[in-house]
Amino acid sequence: MEQRISLVTLGVADLARAKRFYAALGWRGTEVEETVFHQAGGLALVLWDRGKLAADCGLPDAPPAGFGGIALAHNVRADAEVDAVLAAAAAAGGTVIRPAAVNAIGFYSGVFTDPDGHAWEIAHNPGFTLTEDGSLVLPDFGDPGPVRDAR
Repeated sequence: MEQRISLVTLGVADLARAKRFYAALGWRGTEVEETVFHQAGGLALVLWDRGKLAADCGLPDAPPAGFGGIALAHNVRADAEVDAVLAAAAAAGGTVIRPAAVNAIGFYSGVFTDPDGHAWEIAHNPGFTLTEDGSLVLPDFGDPGPVRDAR
């Protein structure tokens, strides 16, 4: 398997509401057969009915109870952009659950949830380079290469 993600699909309770929320943040999507596709750099963010997504994955559709185990992140180029995105998310109907501040790791970030409870961290981490097109370039963490199964 190649090391990449092609699509991130968010299960939503109300597709029209989710579409309005992301549009209010400036995301432009295309609705195709009750699914909204947003081009996001080299991948796509997809909005789809939560029950239909669960059925498509072969999973039961249980209502969310607290944290679902996934957080999305949007890196920006300056601290002021963190504040601006969090304000825009709140104005669009999201909930700022962690106001912007310098976090335990040492960079500036905050978190909002969309109307369906999906967590988005908005971060300015000077150690992560953003290219002109917004692609993230990780720093060299001193990675020794692929991890091999020791079995």
